[in-house]
Amino acid sequence: MTTTVAAYAASTAKAPLKRTTIERREVGEHDVLIDIKFAGICHSDIHQVREGWGTAIFPMVPGHEIAGVVSEVGPGVTRYAVGDRVGVGCFVDSCRECDHCKAGLEQYCTGTGMVQTYNYIGKDGEPTYGGYSEKIVVDENYVVRVPDGLSLDVAAPLLCAGITLYSPLKHWGTGPGKKVAIVGLGGLGHMGVKIAHALGAEVTVLSQSLRKQDDGLKLGADHYHATSDPKTFEELAGTFDLIVSTVSAPLDFSAYVNLLKIEGALVNVGAPERPISVNVFPLIMGRRSIAGSAIGGIAETQEMLDFCAEHGLGSEIELIRADQINEAYERVLNSDVRYRFVIDTATI
Repeated sequence: MTTTVAAYAASTAKAPLKRTTIERREVGEHDVLIDIKFAGICHSDIHQVREGWGTAIFPMVPGHEIAGVVSEVGPGVTRYAVGDRVGVGCFVDSCRECDHCKAGLEQYCTGTGMVQTYNYIGKDGEPTYGGYSEKIVVDENYVVRVPDGLSLDVAAPLLCAGITLYSPLKHWGTGPGKKVAIVGLGGLGHMGVKIAHALGAEVTVLSQSLRKQDDGLKLGADHYHATSDPKTFEELAGTFDLIVSTVSAPLDFSAYVNLLKIEGALVNVGAPERPISVNVFPLIMGRRSIAGSAIGGIAETQEMLDFCAEHGLGSEIELIRADQINEAYERVLNSDVRYRFVIDTATI
């Protein structure tokens, strides 16, 4: 039988989120039922609720930064048991058969595509609903284990913010001897600083102002520069092996490309709602590249959680009640959070 649970949902585009109930599917052969304890608020939740990325499915229950405890398992489940501390990130299924899925890159599934945790139609033909709710049912193959070294509240944002930064930092070889810049010190950027520092790189924050400089240095940055100061782009020309942009606002990518060393890469993990133009000559003259990166596969997400637990890297959070979600959305848009809102789902 399905299970009725309380949730917070937007009924239409741009509508405020309100308390409601939704149905969770019956626990199947390989499913786990998770009592959600905490759910992070990602900027992408706001984009989708407000249809900033195109037509969306309503009613919408956002949330793809989910941490909780297993309360029931299907008869065929082998990976988890009741009482296990687990997490669910940005997707809850994929085709499992394409080359990418077989390689552990489910986020780039080219078969049916990854089934997103919310605002998507699942394989059963029903809309998916996210983590702003009491419970969720997920196939065990798309669940990760939260190590004992991480509390569930600070672990929740790692299921998106953490893996979104960990994956490109690892892929582009972040480590000792590398100079890495993180553009933006927000929900994504602050985890980028922590992870890049733990990987051994020399880390620079590039932020619009120096307002958060003290925070950036405490989080592990070696340097902090204001991009509103034209001298920054003169002084840092040709400096970085890797720049990771976490911001959702359009940037002058040509200016940032000039900060790269020869063969450096500018990787975008933020998702602006409008196209960005770039002058190709700085790319051509330095064999530089502009790239993008989207979260990570299940195995890499587990690797990230284990890494964060080993190094004591939780997200910096502000815990809120469910009735503060709409206020939190406005504060995110005003950059008024340090650095991730997390919903205590016991308040739903």
